[in-house]
Amino acid sequence: MPKTFIISALVEHKPGVLYKVSNMFWRRGFNIESVAIGTAEQEDLARMTITIKGEEKDAEQLVSQLEKLIDVLKAARLDPQKAVIRELALIKLNAADPKIRSDIFHYVEVFRGRIVDVSPTSAIVEIVGSKDKIDAFINLTRDFGLMEVARTGETALIRGPESVRIDV
Repeated sequence: MPKTFIISALVEHKPGVLYKVSNMFWRRGFNIESVAIGTAEQEDLARMTITIKGEEKDAEQLVSQLEKLIDVLKAARLDPQKAVIRELALIKLNAADPKIRSDIFHYVEVFRGRIVDVSPTSAIVEIVGSKDKIDAFINLTRDFGLMEVARTGETALIRGPESVRIDV
């Protein structure tokens, strides 16, 4: 049974890098479950967090292949037990009924989320946490009238002093 793996890569922050990385995964027959990219600690670098499903040997091979790409400076597979992993989701729910609106506000409090927008007929909720936490919130509130969902994908960093970085 395939396992989920999280790969962190430090890449040059320039056009075409995401294409090259995703194309490498495609050529090897791997679907990217999620990808999150943003500027890293250096302005000219970006950190990519890529989540895939596969076998142990496949994940190791993908990390090795990633590091061969010219725009990838460093790549490593993260151990979920030694990493902080988070995802952000914005979830728009139908909130026209006062009882439903009250239930939504209660669930947001329980899940330690935030209401970031309210209109007379809808509410947008922000939930940050594990993939499972976000899935649980979506499943719990689906019957209220799930209108839209936007998710960032998982992003992660290794706990403690170890890191996926290059020395300048």
